[in-house]
Amino acid sequence: MKKIDIHTHILPKVLPKFKDKYGYGGFIELEHHKPCCARMVRDDGKFFREIEENCWEPAIRIRECDSAGIDLQVLSTVPVMFSYWAQPKDCLDLSAHLNDHIAEVVRARPDRFAGLGTIPMQDPDLAIKEMTRCVKELGLRGVQIGSHVNDWNLCEERLFPVFEAASELGAAIFVHPWDMMGESRMSKYMLPWLVGMPAEVSLAICSMIFGGVFERLPELRVAFAHGGGAFPMTLGRIAHGFASRQDLCAVDNPHCPSAYVGRFYVDALVHDANVLRYILNLFGEKCIALGTDYPFPLMEAEPGKMIESLTDVTVEVKERLLSGTALEWLGMSAIDAKAGLSEKAGTN
Repeated sequence: MKKIDIHTHILPKVLPKFKDKYGYGGFIELEHHKPCCARMVRDDGKFFREIEENCWEPAIRIRECDSAGIDLQVLSTVPVMFSYWAQPKDCLDLSAHLNDHIAEVVRARPDRFAGLGTIPMQDPDLAIKEMTRCVKELGLRGVQIGSHVNDWNLCEERLFPVFEAASELGAAIFVHPWDMMGESRMSKYMLPWLVGMPAEVSLAICSMIFGGVFERLPELRVAFAHGGGAFPMTLGRIAHGFASRQDLCAVDNPHCPSAYVGRFYVDALVHDANVLRYILNLFGEKCIALGTDYPFPLMEAEPGKMIESLTDVTVEVKERLLSGTALEWLGMSAIDAKAGLSEKAGTN
């Protein structure tokens, strides 16, 4: 079966010294301290993450995709690079640098990669400008955005024109958690990734539902990372809260949150077969796509294996989960996919 991984991250091998370029700090730098490895560090020297060459080297990615049976990776930046806190024009410049790199990787191997850009969401006008460039000039399939934008949740009315422009462009949106809530109280045990990320994804979904984004833009194609985070397991509470306190919940949208199940996508990165069955029952196979979080430690180690291991679903459902949903969300036709496979067969 064809496999499309909608959740992967990439960086250029070399990043500019953004602090020197913009005149203030807070940006990520790469320190190539030994062969095939680099440290992601803040420009004040604070360590963020160790990465390996599969984070920047397309040939390594392709080799590992071949080993894992992945036909197409959807590339997006590492969320810490969003830099929504930066001056808007500087964030636009940084975003353009990352987007040009992703577009270059995709152009070199369109049979193996599709791309999502990053945009300066703190300035909606600039965000729309760069998203339009990503789609119309760079050939990217859409954009990746954060679960919030500084103090704005995704229901913020000032952000609505960005979603409206995405709908008009036919651009896919991938929402990824970042800058996790309560992070100051989660310094131990990797809790920002284990607790904060699922909460952030649920916050993003609820904000877009309660804020009426999906109601106002029925053609908008949005996918949320990590299986929808905490949203699936708390939907009952969310719906009950809406029914019980419409005076507080039905402020911007009169419809129950449950009505929007099926109106957005999630990836299948839940790390547990029973949870995968649960979200499959909740969302349906048409709303779930393979996603691995490659190449980071919490990724699905054997991409697609959990989907393939389900003995209680049909081959057709598995095909939808492994590639069909991704093609729909990306706005790619089956013809596009078949052409990619044919080119792959001729180039490997």
